[in-house]
Amino acid sequence: MPARADLAVLQYHHISNETPSATSTTPSLFRGQIDMIQNLELPVRPLEDATKSALAGELGKEPVIAITFDDAYSSVYETAAPLLLQRDMPFTIFVNTQAITEGRRGYMTWEQLNELAANPEVTIGNHSADHGHLVRKPDETEDAWRERVTTSLDEAQATLEKKLGQTKPLFAYPYGEFSAALEALVAERNWYGYGQHSGAVGETSGVTRLPRFPMATSYGQLSSLENKLMSRALPVAADSLPDGIVDINPPTMTLELPEDMKPGPLTCYGSGAGRLNVTETGQGHTVKVSADTTFSSRRFRYNCTYPAGNGRFYWQSVQWVDLSKPED
Repeated sequence: MPARADLAVLQYHHISNETPSATSTTPSLFRGQIDMIQNLELPVRPLEDATKSALAGELGKEPVIAITFDDAYSSVYETAAPLLLQRDMPFTIFVNTQAITEGRRGYMTWEQLNELAANPEVTIGNHSADHGHLVRKPDETEDAWRERVTTSLDEAQATLEKKLGQTKPLFAYPYGEFSAALEALVAERNWYGYGQHSGAVGETSGVTRLPRFPMATSYGQLSSLENKLMSRALPVAADSLPDGIVDINPPTMTLELPEDMKPGPLTCYGSGAGRLNVTETGQGHTVKVSADTTFSSRRFRYNCTYPAGNGRFYWQSVQWVDLSKPED
């Protein structure tokens, strides 16, 4: 197996010492992360272009990086954007449009977004109008759900066109939550859909369930960053993986590994659960991944890695959503 890397998409929210730690990256850590990318001489490319190339298997043997920010917080304009633009690094901002229109504290303004969007290094993407939980609620009819989500997706895209004069086929799921039905709506619009589950984008990745590495301070420490930047997509077909909606807690994930990958080296961990059980099914190279105890949070992840040679790793993650738990 060639030990090359695919596309590692980095996902940020706040770049600040003053905002909630769960969604914030300190400015000093952010600078250290960007320094590492430069020191490793990894190219940073625009998200849409890099995603197309990764899905087509056209990135070659060199790792590629894309940088994204969710929600259009003011700290991105004040702290992250100047640093990236100074270093000629392209980046994408996913905007939930109502927050900007309503002038909510801590968000950019339309004037600031216009200023950034005028720079060829900056791309603006859709993050829904209201940043609501877009997966169908247990007590919601299908018609009501479809109307609610369609309005949020299309209103945001229309607002971006009106305010910024441009739109891109780039969508980031609020909270990283998606279902097969929601993916279908994204696919109908011919958009790329990006989640918040870690992993690299490669030929086997799903167009409407693309992974990104969360870079908040708790996840983005420099000690583990190089492994993420140099990672490869685990060659498992995206359509063979669950959409992450939990039927039974703890859930079981099935992975159909390629014939040249023995199950033994696969290592998986669950959010707050430590190392997970990886069980061979006796059917070729198919394994089942499960936890011993239930998860109490609405969202949690199964993260699996597999040695790719030369100190690099294949990476696969599923973010699970337990709809019996309250929204946040």
